[in-house]
Amino acid sequence: MTTSDASILAISDRLDSLVAEAPGDSVSLDWILSQLHERAFGLFLLILALPCCIPFLYGIPQIVSLPLMFVSVQILLGRRMPWLPRKLGARTVSTAGLASLARRAGPWLRRIEAVSRPRLGALTRRPVDQLVGLGLVVFSASIMVPLPGTNTVPGFAVVVVAMGLLQRDGVLVLVGAILGTTWIATLIFAGATLASLIKAWIGL
Repeated sequence: MTTSDASILAISDRLDSLVAEAPGDSVSLDWILSQLHERAFGLFLLILALPCCIPFLYGIPQIVSLPLMFVSVQILLGRRMPWLPRKLGARTVSTAGLASLARRAGPWLRRIEAVSRPRLGALTRRPVDQLVGLGLVVFSASIMVPLPGTNTVPGFAVVVVAMGLLQRDGVLVLVGAILGTTWIATLIFAGATLASLIKAWIGL
């Protein structure tokens, strides 16, 4: 498939084509990145964040959260194409797992594709998208926390933001940013409340 062909495929179809083009039983993150061309940032964020949307899934969200954060930092810094250091790029995912992800996510992605369109474009371009990158860094950090349910909401927020960047849809970017920020604020409030209760219990 040529670069121009890849750029016009729907996002859900692009995930299917990745599975079809996989060279073996597993693929590295570097290989996935090399197949995404000019849509690399949004698609890579999407692929990394989709497993994080599965409730009460442990292990995989924590594995992908580090490269997710690394890519988000690059958006914050204004890079045009994502890059991974050798150790992160060498991490692999099974082709079967990628196929399962594409199959399960496809219907939801197509629903989002059906209602999204280019609007509020300033939110998807520099310098505003660098502020979005800052939010993505924070959401990724939340996914890394190994507590029940901490990956699902920020993972979904990253997916919505990624779809907004891919579709040049500032409304989706805004919705994802609000969702993720609300989640972080809830965590901070809950943590502060718990700390106060503990202090009261031990008499501090």
